[in-house]
Amino acid sequence: MSYSDSGNTWRNDGGVQPHAYDPYLHPELFRGVATRRVFAFLIDMVVISVPVILGYIFIALFGVVTLGLGWALFWIAWPASVIWAIVYYGASIGGPSSATVGMRLMDLELRTWYGAPGYFVLGATHAVLFWVTVSFLSPFVVLVGLFNGRRRLLHDFVLGTVVINNSVRIPAPQAARTW
Repeated sequence: MSYSDSGNTWRNDGGVQPHAYDPYLHPELFRGVATRRVFAFLIDMVVISVPVILGYIFIALFGVVTLGLGWALFWIAWPASVIWAIVYYGASIGGPSSATVGMRLMDLELRTWYGAPGYFVLGATHAVLFWVTVSFLSPFVVLVGLFNGRRRLLHDFVLGTVVINNSVRIPAPQAARTW
């Protein structure tokens, strides 16, 4: 039993909040999410790849200008690419729209299972866990999303996140104006 935050009542449910997005009550939140998630991923790969490719071209040209000395920067290019991808996902999902550029173009949004928006650490961890699970369990990660109502992938289950349609999400109530 736990003590409720909202009043002087006892709760006997272990204090766990219910899922905010029920696929049976609101199927429109999950309609087409799996397909649009694939396209959002491809768009995000382009957004991540363009600065990385430009960085490699810069290092190559810098190496020519410095007669080969600048090519020593190639050792830092791969770790910088990984850091750039993690920061991109963390900042995008931790931003006000809780979505990467690809997710915004596909009208998707990442939320926690209880309905809260994403934050930087969640976004960064989401990206890292996605790449780790895809590296080891590639077909299984995609298949998991086809057999559950919320279209959650394996790393979504681990992190407690859900990707929903942004345009049909029930808007949050606005605060009353005091003027």
